[in-house]
Amino acid sequence: MKTIIFIGNGNMALSIAQGLKKSYKIEVVGRNINKLQAFEDALDIKIEKYLLDGFDMTNKSIMLCVKPANVEEISQKLQGRAKIIYSVLAGTSIEKIKTYLSTNAVVRAMPNLAASVSKSMTTLTGDAAFKEEAIELLNAIGTTRWLANEKEIDIATALAGSGPAYLALMAEALADGAVKQGLKRDDAMAIMRGLFGGFGELIQTIHPALLKDGVMSPGGTTAAGYDALEEGNVRHSCINAVQKAYEKAKEL
Repeated sequence: MKTIIFIGNGNMALSIAQGLKKSYKIEVVGRNINKLQAFEDALDIKIEKYLLDGFDMTNKSIMLCVKPANVEEISQKLQGRAKIIYSVLAGTSIEKIKTYLSTNAVVRAMPNLAASVSKSMTTLTGDAAFKEEAIELLNAIGTTRWLANEKEIDIATALAGSGPAYLALMAEALADGAVKQGLKRDDAMAIMRGLFGGFGELIQTIHPALLKDGVMSPGGTTAAGYDALEEGNVRHSCINAVQKAYEKAKEL
């Protein structure tokens, strides 16, 4: 079984590790032994745990999951030259990682929150020599898409990385709308979850415009609701959300 070493033990690291634990040997590096133990407890498997100070990365495969602002700081605590660093740091360039961390190669990866249930949409770019290995690794937590360059992965971060928050907002708002009209909260939440579950399957093979046209009868209920969404500039707001998130990714 191959080994993957997580540097960082936050929510994203845990989500990815949950998806990988059946296929890879998991090890984790962090600052605090109590938090490392909590990470192990959450995974519900025995793992090797190491403190950050003086950790030797020599010839190891690293999953870098720290905060982008902490790259320079952790570089002063690590030793050795890694075989490969898979970085999930939003907006953090390959050049910056190679400047501060010693490694033979870097692949940037942008998974999303669904990694913990092996349904992440993960985008990748970086050293092409590790393309197949990176795809195999991240396919363990969902599906992957290799992109041509870092500009594209920053755009993908705005779409797939931040997207769960946008969809969560819409899910909550739709359920609230049903409650406003008189549906009980539990019923509204159950129906909303069923809606998103079914839609997630349909969208895999059917273009969004065709899904919309298939539901919208002339002069019907869907047309009335859709008109309200257009009146509220929902389409423009979604486009603008991706733009703003992309711009923030470039700033980081």
